[in-house]
Amino acid sequence: MVDLGAQYERIQKEIDDAVLGTIRSTKFIGGPEVDGFKAELEAYLGVKHVIPCANGTDALQIAMMALGLKPGDEVITPTFTYIATAEVIALLGLTPVLVDVDADTYTIDIAQVEAAITPRTKVIVPVHLYGQCADMERLLALGERHGIHIIEDNAQAIGADYLFSSGKVVMAGTMGIFGCTSFFPSKNLGCYGDGGAIMTNDDEMARIAKMIASHGQSKQYVHDVVGCNSRLDALQAAILRVKLRYLDEYIANRQAVADAYGDAFEKHPRIRIPNQHPRSTHVFHQYTVVLNGIDRDRLRNFLAQNGVPSMIYYPIPLHKQKAFQDTRYDDAAFPVTDMLCDNVLSLPIHTEMDADQLEYIIQKVLEGVAAQ
Repeated sequence: MVDLGAQYERIQKEIDDAVLGTIRSTKFIGGPEVDGFKAELEAYLGVKHVIPCANGTDALQIAMMALGLKPGDEVITPTFTYIATAEVIALLGLTPVLVDVDADTYTIDIAQVEAAITPRTKVIVPVHLYGQCADMERLLALGERHGIHIIEDNAQAIGADYLFSSGKVVMAGTMGIFGCTSFFPSKNLGCYGDGGAIMTNDDEMARIAKMIASHGQSKQYVHDVVGCNSRLDALQAAILRVKLRYLDEYIANRQAVADAYGDAFEKHPRIRIPNQHPRSTHVFHQYTVVLNGIDRDRLRNFLAQNGVPSMIYYPIPLHKQKAFQDTRYDDAAFPVTDMLCDNVLSLPIHTEMDADQLEYIIQKVLEGVAAQ
């Protein structure tokens, strides 16, 4: 699905120099590489504070801890997402409230969010799924009306822009009280291990989140709050500093692949290509189509036999996972999510795809569909 080997080969000298330089410095925890990456990501995103941490799941947990949420407080999030989004809610003793997604963009359904709000609702966590923003202007207005914080799960959309009706353009992950992201290797901005970050424009929230990520320390051996141990190590920061310089190029390459897929599949009656939200750019962490009247497993097997990988993001929604089954939800509660889980298919999309590879994938997809 991604060719990290080819990507590394193209920037090998820069990566090798960064890694070896860090090893020679022996500054493996914190230090100039982490500080440098923090400052460079703040500048790229146009956000006041970036707090690097160990992974994207920790980023979400630290953000919720920083808000001082109490057991029983409710957090609304979509059921069509990776489990980490809801996992941290439950780990903190909070109550996850699952809602469906929009039928066009597959991001959180604003109408269902509004209907799900109760006096116990403290946070809404939209997921910027597949590489584009949820409808943040409406979500932020809804949150302001009800006194509810917005935490953006931005693990899939770093580098995306969002246009407000005022004409203001900001970047994904910088609009809510917190934005959270992952640097898992397959992400658009990925390191060579685990990594994550929390973004905020709120000085006090940044101070608290930074403390929580470092054992609750306000200064060494002074622990003001109960925290955790979540750090981005210097080797990963050094790699990310190199790759951040290429992020816009990586995004443009992914968008070019998406355009080619769109040209090939747009008019096909049995393949629905991704719809783009009118206020968000799309950085295509995944290129996900919806199949119509096609045996998905049969198509995947055909593609695999012809050397074309594919993935299903996501085959089982949160409300059908054993860990999150709840009598509040009936079988008809999430029709869009259920349809997507049965019919979505993600095709290869990455920064190093060449014209021959792309043409071959398109050909095989069309052959596999026609065979049915």
